[in-house]
Amino acid sequence: MRIAVDAMGGDFAPAVVIEAVADALREIPDVDIHLVGHQQKLAHYLLKAKLKESDRLHFVHAEEVVEMSDLSTAAIRSKRHSSITVAAGLVAEKKADGVISAGHTGAAVAATKVRMRMAPGVDRPAIATLMPAIGGRFVLTDAGANTDCDPLNLAQFAVMGELYAKFALGIENPRVGLLSVGGEDVKGNSLTKEAFKILSKMPINFVGNVEGNDMFHRVADVVVCDGFNGNVALKTAEGIAGAIGTWLKEALTKDAVRQVGAFLAQNAFRDLKAISNSEEYGGAPLLGINGVCIIGHGASSPKAVKNAIRVANEFAKHSLPEKIAARIQECNVAVGVKTAASKTDS
Repeated sequence: MRIAVDAMGGDFAPAVVIEAVADALREIPDVDIHLVGHQQKLAHYLLKAKLKESDRLHFVHAEEVVEMSDLSTAAIRSKRHSSITVAAGLVAEKKADGVISAGHTGAAVAATKVRMRMAPGVDRPAIATLMPAIGGRFVLTDAGANTDCDPLNLAQFAVMGELYAKFALGIENPRVGLLSVGGEDVKGNSLTKEAFKILSKMPINFVGNVEGNDMFHRVADVVVCDGFNGNVALKTAEGIAGAIGTWLKEALTKDAVRQVGAFLAQNAFRDLKAISNSEEYGGAPLLGINGVCIIGHGASSPKAVKNAIRVANEFAKHSLPEKIAARIQECNVAVGVKTAASKTDS
């Protein structure tokens, strides 16, 4: 498979990205990489990593970079020759099978939507994030691609999340829940109430509404919401995890006895840290576009970027975009198709 890598995307790019590419070429034998970025600015880092163009590594020049302070639309308006736009264009032109970027999330969403287009029947893409929970992980979608959604969007996100849970978590029949303020179907706002009607009539394993305090007890394998609430939930969870780490450190260093206890329990703390470590997955897939896109955290490490390349490679092999399009048609929630709920109500 051929993966286009945005060399300029991320807080520590391009150094981290190039180190990751070198690791990926060594450890993933069946991947070819198109490294997209400003060739002059990359030259020093390529020399340091001893990377040169080969049958498996191709350099693609991109004159511009979408900075974190830029608007999301910069990728398709004022900076059409940015690294993320050029990388997405390689997939659109069938020169690459997937793209990864740890840069501006909004720009990645905009560039892939415009250049790669949506998968047939899909209205909007969704970011699917694997979240830690008691007894395993669950999929949260949408985690930030769409701040405003309609019920059909949530129904499509449910299908995307279902297929991603099957792929990433190995769950044959994932339980799908709708994030809301109460477990009963009458609870929530107009968006969740209408989405509930559609989801309850779809051929998926829909378990109803899920409250925020139940998510991490893994009452559902997929939790569906609009991107505004999804991103708030994601950032809140990240913030709490960081705060708990700080609180534990403060509590365990108050006196010598506690410090000894902390030393004896260091393996347990290491295991606890590993639960919330997202480096193994590298990033979150942008589902629903006509191709493969993995969006990494801005502060991604070389290991995270390397694993994002690995995951993109696996996604491309398993034709996940095509499976999403087919499943959305099967569930009668494709754009322009009357939903299961509306058919019943009419």
